[in-house]
Amino acid sequence: MKAIILSGGKGTRLRPLTYTGAKQLVPVANKPILWYGIEAIVAAGITEIGIIISPETGAEIKEKTGDGSRFGAKITYILQESPDGLAHAVKIAQPFLGDSPFLMYLGDNLIENQLSNYVEEFKNKDLDSLIFLCQVPNPTAFGVAQVDDKGRVLQLVEKPKNPPSNLALVGIYLFQPVVHHAINSIKPSPRGELEITDAIQYLINDKKAVSACQLDGWWLDTGKKDDLLEANRIILDACTDCQIFGALDDNSQAIGRVNIGKNSEIVNCTIRGPVIIGENCHLENSFIGPYSSIADGVRLVEADLEHSVVLQDAEVVGIEQRIVDSVIGQRAHLGIAPKRPKALRFMIGDDSKIDL
Repeated sequence: MKAIILSGGKGTRLRPLTYTGAKQLVPVANKPILWYGIEAIVAAGITEIGIIISPETGAEIKEKTGDGSRFGAKITYILQESPDGLAHAVKIAQPFLGDSPFLMYLGDNLIENQLSNYVEEFKNKDLDSLIFLCQVPNPTAFGVAQVDDKGRVLQLVEKPKNPPSNLALVGIYLFQPVVHHAINSIKPSPRGELEITDAIQYLINDKKAVSACQLDGWWLDTGKKDDLLEANRIILDACTDCQIFGALDDNSQAIGRVNIGKNSEIVNCTIRGPVIIGENCHLENSFIGPYSSIADGVRLVEADLEHSVVLQDAEVVGIEQRIVDSVIGQRAHLGIAPKRPKALRFMIGDDSKIDL
């Protein structure tokens, strides 16, 4: 069995961060979101992985993720020239997939459940497709499935006005190679894309064995800021241990589960976990509250931070008010001018949001 991870797209919901980088490389608990998916796939026994990349961010993904050896996998990169739909991504991956059954994973999704049991169910029941479902309070925002009491999928509807259930499609799918025929048989949707839901519906109409499993753990699509912060909170809660490799002076304290990387200096700070701090950071006269992730090379001086994600080489200096529920991009600088002006002047990128 092989796997493909979809890691293209423009990441419009995470702008302005994704103007300059891939959304799948935004870190959660100081690890790129994409890498969680790779690790989950390898843990399920699948080591041949194709990653679908875009022209805009593909080079960065290849550079940071590499050939897969660090994960115990072999990674092949597959260029999708334009974002023409999930089924189109499968179509261009067909030369890599060949006649192999495969797992398809959207690279900005995170789930709590292990994949191995589902892979075994897919094999043992000789299914043509196994889809993942999760109950959501707002099914009109998702692809929605209608299933019978035996778990067989009866119908899929994309973002319905009147949803037949509250079961949303999670961005993980298992397929036999018969899906390639289905994809070749469907037409682009009104938005001009080849939809994977249409391909699965084709399999259902063709009386193929399409089944569904409902996740009993959490599922997060990290395409928006609040979802990214929630993923950061959940993973810090579940995975953070207490490891301090950096240097804390006598006026600093780390309370609870705090992980501090090598060569980081902590001067007159209070850190209340769960918190992860990367390598080569400098924190001074600051408070770091729970559910914060601070990447490598960050400088925080006279800062008060909680429930936030700070990316690599960012600086926060002299902000008197507490910063909460925030994502601060790579190499960003937040500070107070030495002489405070009576008027505020901003130059802010498209789609930015600032709360003062």
